[in-house]
Amino acid sequence: MKILLMLCACLACCDPAAAQSTCPPYVKHDPGGDYTSPDDRAGLAVVEQYHFSRDVESLKQGMTGSLGGDISYTLEHFPNHHRALAAMAKLGQRDKRVQPVGARYTVSCYFERAIAYAPHDTTARMVFGNYLLATKQEAAALEQLQEAARRSPEHATLQYNLGLLYVKRKEYAQAREHAARAYALGFPLQGLKNQLKKAGQWQEPPAEAKADKDSPTAE
Repeated sequence: MKILLMLCACLACCDPAAAQSTCPPYVKHDPGGDYTSPDDRAGLAVVEQYHFSRDVESLKQGMTGSLGGDISYTLEHFPNHHRALAAMAKLGQRDKRVQPVGARYTVSCYFERAIAYAPHDTTARMVFGNYLLATKQEAAALEQLQEAARRSPEHATLQYNLGLLYVKRKEYAQAREHAARAYALGFPLQGLKNQLKKAGQWQEPPAEAKADKDSPTAE
């Protein structure tokens, strides 16, 4: 019986379906709220001072206990805290756990709570998309990045990341479209362009588009 109980506990810890059974919506705390809101961020320093230091963010050590506990506390007050979401995602990947030690919920749950509370926050969606992609959930990643780009079409990093994902899927027409947008918006990295070139799918933008971009009167 003791062995059976230990086995059940292990399955609940490691099985994604079991771990994701509970994901309640975020309820605003004081301090807390929308990480992108200047008014809500007034209380951010209090939370970060005691629970989200550089050591926590870099996954070196917790401030009050486990890393998962401190990052979780931060996200329970500011659900769409971009750096805390990224840290929770990295912790889950590093430890190969859908629910890191000390965290109240699964990694995906924290992202779902953030997006449900602040659907306008495209950065939270982008970080979620990157996590989904890193954990081989490609279709779900594409959905998040597409929605983020729909809400923020002038976000160069989003356009670039979408281009990379479409290259990975060998959907080159879409990849070229997002690459063109990213570079027109001034994205500096050439990795997407190089991947398209390697696949024989890169197309230089029309000469008139280049002229417009380089013109000193262009806005």
